[in-house]
Amino acid sequence: MNVFECALSDQFNNDAADVLWLHNTYGGPEEMPVDVFFRDPEDMPEMELYALSLCKGKILDVGAGVGSHALVLQKAGLDVTALDISKTACDISKLRGLSQVINLDIFSHDSQKYDTILMLMNGIGLAGRLERLPALLEHCQLLLNKGGQILFDSSDISYLYDDVPFPDNKYFGELSYKYQYKGISGDWFNWLYVDKQTLEIYAAESGFKFQLLMEDDMDQYLGRLSV
Repeated sequence: MNVFECALSDQFNNDAADVLWLHNTYGGPEEMPVDVFFRDPEDMPEMELYALSLCKGKILDVGAGVGSHALVLQKAGLDVTALDISKTACDISKLRGLSQVINLDIFSHDSQKYDTILMLMNGIGLAGRLERLPALLEHCQLLLNKGGQILFDSSDISYLYDDVPFPDNKYFGELSYKYQYKGISGDWFNWLYVDKQTLEIYAAESGFKFQLLMEDDMDQYLGRLSV
């Protein structure tokens, strides 16, 4: 188990976890509440609930974690499969009652097709870098049935550079993080935040039409990609 999985396991088994710290490349470490990954619908923001309401047909929840979004869809009678690279998260999802769970990296999953691919909590960020976004979008396109959709949220994080210059060697939405739990640090990993204008350009180049569905005053937005 890596440090993040240890935190998830403690939260699930003990209904509590120690402080999970999220280190980043733009500032000081931030405390990440572990219970946020186990939240019920009443604790989900409006944007996530709206995205869930738009899910249709056969659904793939990418980066599903411990299955909170997929459980909402399953309880609504929808055909949803949760996919996550973490075996611990997948095991917890099953113990929470989720019936269809796949423990794979998204790029390794190509055996089924879906009507909706759901990528919440900035799930599209798993591309890691902007140059890898086309590969992610094109792989998702292979997983979609005709008339299918990708529902995702992301953020414009240009506000981080209000007082400092934009990086000159990479896209400004490319960040790196690592978790620290019980004094143990995990490995650094890359995560991508994409502003609306850039996302629309890359989506079009990959054969998708981008539709802005919702945005808030925190520079976060919900979008839909359709072929």
